[in-house]
Amino acid sequence: MSKGITSKNEDYSQWYNDIVIKADLAEHSSVKGCMVIKPYGYSIWEKMQAVLDQKFKDTGHSNAYFPLFIPKSFFSKEASHVEGFATECAVVTHYRLKNDGNGNIIVDETAKLEEELIVRPTSETIIWNTYKGWIQSYRDLPILVNQWANVVRWEMRTRLFLRTTEFLWQEGHTAHATADEAIEETKKMLDVYAEFAEKWMAVPVVKGVKTPNERFAGALDTFCIEALMQDGKALQAGTSHFLGQNFAKAFDVKFTSKEGKLEYVWASSWGVSTRLMGALIMAHSDDAGLVLPPKLAPIQVVIVPIYKHDEELQKITAFADELSAKLKRMGVSVKYDDRDTQRPGFKFAEYELKGVPLRIAIGARDMENGTVELARRDTREKQTVIQDGLEIHIVQLLEEIQENIYSKALNFRDEHITEANSYEEFKELLDGKAGFIAAHWDGTPETEQKIKEETKATIRCVPLDNKLEDGFCIYSGKPSQQRVLFARAY
Repeated sequence: MSKGITSKNEDYSQWYNDIVIKADLAEHSSVKGCMVIKPYGYSIWEKMQAVLDQKFKDTGHSNAYFPLFIPKSFFSKEASHVEGFATECAVVTHYRLKNDGNGNIIVDETAKLEEELIVRPTSETIIWNTYKGWIQSYRDLPILVNQWANVVRWEMRTRLFLRTTEFLWQEGHTAHATADEAIEETKKMLDVYAEFAEKWMAVPVVKGVKTPNERFAGALDTFCIEALMQDGKALQAGTSHFLGQNFAKAFDVKFTSKEGKLEYVWASSWGVSTRLMGALIMAHSDDAGLVLPPKLAPIQVVIVPIYKHDEELQKITAFADELSAKLKRMGVSVKYDDRDTQRPGFKFAEYELKGVPLRIAIGARDMENGTVELARRDTREKQTVIQDGLEIHIVQLLEEIQENIYSKALNFRDEHITEANSYEEFKELLDGKAGFIAAHWDGTPETEQKIKEETKATIRCVPLDNKLEDGFCIYSGKPSQQRVLFARAY
């Protein structure tokens, strides 16, 4: 099959789009700015969802669901929150259509809502209005709730998975009796995201805190995980917010403490979205197509028979069925592709494009010799191995592939963290697609904004493991005690 994938060195943006479309992950819909996630793409998202959902439950959270529509008045109650989302909100003003008598469907002007409804951009307001009825006493706390949902943020420039008008995500919303508990929750969920990114997605991340300019609207602190893509741009892969008492005060959510005092509740919220699909693609893939870490691959092993007549196929199929059963019992997902409508070469290219971690080819000669040919997607290396104990070898090989994909991404990330000690050096590094640039900043939002306007680079985070180091801001020359990570970002 002809893949027709643009080289990532030639045009990274087109390379990304080609992989998303040609690997059957998603496509543009007839609704401008929205996407259709195709079955293969959605099966990857489902695997992500399943792992994260279990992690949330293992840390004491339960799933719930809240309305898609939020009364406009709710947004007015928390000023910084509404300001942060005002330009992205979709608004419902009417509730009925009618026929205009000429065969056209129009909005019924008499069916105007008494209060406009906002299509959910995020759920803090509707959830905290709900929590008011759930919380009266310290005995009602903590509330540890997660929601799997879709949200709408009206984007002007969209890109499949990375930035679409409607996207899928999860959002955790928790309520606590003390600030310390809420902060502990915020950091705990950041660790959950980081572990998932590194151990399942094989994407190394930097854990850090956002600057005031970059933090979530309505939060006191935003913690994040930042990943580096192969073009040297950063991608925010997950956020966890300490909301303080802002939303509790906005919606008058109080509880009676053990001491009998009436106090406002403390809060956190945290979320990841289908942007993780974009991160997965851009962190690992190559010019041959998608590269998937085995832990998230819908098909971990594909078996392709090579035969000339039915008798050969029958023998290969008997072996493949037995091997598949063994692998499935060991938790490995397997596909046996015995389609007679496509030649083996076409199938090899197809599964390479779709990022299947391990391909097994078996022909008549392999059956005679008691061997198979294994082809790794990560290195594109082939090897001939014996059939005896093959299932154990495959499981070990999948673990090796997972580790290799992570190591490759980690080496790339570490090689693309560069220190800059002057503004000129900083700009030169940006022009060279350096990735993360570690530089001193004077801590002021004015300097941060000036750098952003002049270079399109933002402070991705102040790393949590930062070491104190005296220096001078690359822009203002003012004293600084630590470096922060700058980058251009998605």
